[in-house]
Amino acid sequence: MLNNFKNVIAVALLFVFNSTYAMDFSAQKVTDGVYAYIGPLTDRTPENLGLNNNIGFIDTADGWVLVDSGAGDAAAKKLEKAAKSIKEQPIVAVINVGSQDHRWLGNDYFAKQGAKIYAYKGTVKTQSSMFDTLVSRLSSKVPGTENTKMKTADIVLEETQNTLKIGGVVMQLNFYGNAHFPGDSVLYLPAQKVLFTGDVVYVDRMLGVHPWSNTVTWNEAYKEMRKLPATYIVPGHGKVSDWAKVDIETGNYLDKLVTNLTEAAENMSGVGQAVSDNKDWPEVKHLEHYDSWHKQNLNRTYLRIESTM
Repeated sequence: MLNNFKNVIAVALLFVFNSTYAMDFSAQKVTDGVYAYIGPLTDRTPENLGLNNNIGFIDTADGWVLVDSGAGDAAAKKLEKAAKSIKEQPIVAVINVGSQDHRWLGNDYFAKQGAKIYAYKGTVKTQSSMFDTLVSRLSSKVPGTENTKMKTADIVLEETQNTLKIGGVVMQLNFYGNAHFPGDSVLYLPAQKVLFTGDVVYVDRMLGVHPWSNTVTWNEAYKEMRKLPATYIVPGHGKVSDWAKVDIETGNYLDKLVTNLTEAAENMSGVGQAVSDNKDWPEVKHLEHYDSWHKQNLNRTYLRIESTM
């Protein structure tokens, strides 16, 4: 009897927990005709279906255009539902701006619904080469994604700056340089002055430098992208922002990484000393995951710069 009572209590508590903390996959308005799902700052979890990033929704005369497609079929279905809760119309296109799992592993689902997939050629190259690794890592955190099918762009854009017009909305898909992933691009809507940066920009949380990231070209890409007269910036992670916040939390941070660690490498300080000398940067200490990412970012940036000397 006691064990049965405990089981009832456990189930009740689980129900309350899940009801209280259920994920909200809805999108918020950025400006007229443009919306964004803003993912949590946590890691990928079964509850968020791997959608711990931001996704764009653009309303056009032909239907919805999504900026990225989510982390597999289940995530894609949540994004589809979010779009249609705003306006009941088909999703006619998906534009991939990056190669990380939650940016494109929903492509297959949307393609089967009739959407055309667009991406820059460098993005497609990285997606193709990293697919198996990405699915393996994602499925270790989000069970059910292990059978994700690879679907890259139907329309591969060759130029570093590409102008598209879908359903009357003009868009620019631009590549400025390899960043968080090789081939990272950005999507700019000139009439709406909205910039979807993908993982070129992080706010509210510390950006991550992976072994395949190139902090030097990332910094250069940021400076070129910064010339766009955007009013609304939808980062890869974090809240919709303006240039002032984005500069502090991504632009200035990247520039300081490259400047300080180039100097350290030129002085042959060694990676340990370089990390020790730069471990405390108060201006970005407020960012989520600072403690777990900052030293690693220093380490990887130093080693990459040192390797080119």
